[in-house]
Amino acid sequence: MPIFSLGSRLRNIFARNNLSDTFFEDMEDLLIESDIGVRTAMEIIEILKKKKSDIQTESDLMLALKDVLAEDILSIDLEPEKGVLNLFLVLGVNGVGKTTSIAKLAHYYKQKYGLESILAAGDTFRAAAIEQLVYHGEKLKMRVVRQNTGSDPGAVIYDTIESAKSTRNELIIADTAGRMHNKENLVRELQKINKIISNKIDDRYYKKIIVIDATTGQNGLRQVEMFHEAIHLDAVILAKYDSMAKGGIVIPICKNLHIPIAFIGTGETYNDFELFDTDQYLRNVLGMN
Repeated sequence: MPIFSLGSRLRNIFARNNLSDTFFEDMEDLLIESDIGVRTAMEIIEILKKKKSDIQTESDLMLALKDVLAEDILSIDLEPEKGVLNLFLVLGVNGVGKTTSIAKLAHYYKQKYGLESILAAGDTFRAAAIEQLVYHGEKLKMRVVRQNTGSDPGAVIYDTIESAKSTRNELIIADTAGRMHNKENLVRELQKINKIISNKIDDRYYKKIIVIDATTGQNGLRQVEMFHEAIHLDAVILAKYDSMAKGGIVIPICKNLHIPIAFIGTGETYNDFELFDTDQYLRNVLGMN
């Protein structure tokens, strides 16, 4: 279901059934289909039933639902600390737009803060991942620290930190592998990288950011859960937000895992990247623009 269809479908069932029991049953099904999750959908319906006397029109319904959803959504502005070395470790499974999101992050911080990021090619398991990051580094005129395919990713990130300290850079954006032959290996590798970074970078300046494809629904939630279990995540980037995603996955990520949303990717260019705005997100989801 496209992200912008939730509002229109809610309006349709409201017009047919007003606030009858059938309406609330249909609305609950619709919220679940939107990837909000069964438990959260049931909680939302119970809250709206208590507000029933205040809902007279379609507009009242949308505003009430917007207020309820807003209570669970978390956002964050990842502003690097000036005068110290910051490291953003970017995680995610293959194919979600991770490398492109790293390039967009680097471009964003250059444009907004004038920071020249160093990019760390920590996905050493795929030659294509290294090549893609080098390509973006050349386009952005930013340095990429890399080693050969199959090298120890922890060593790549360690070298990047040492290099950044010697040149007084203030931001490292590091790539990581998104797939190994089993989950146990992936978790162990991430924990090793996390330990190396924590020993070199103050936790206040070290952020772990996961990229998920906004079109993948519940699969995206499971990805966040897996990486969050391995190393505690600080923020989420929603990639491919422009491709009419379901979008409801934001709610359980924030409500159940307490992880805020930092950015959304809205297109193919480096500029198609925005800070996540809760109000605008909800207006899009509910078709209130």
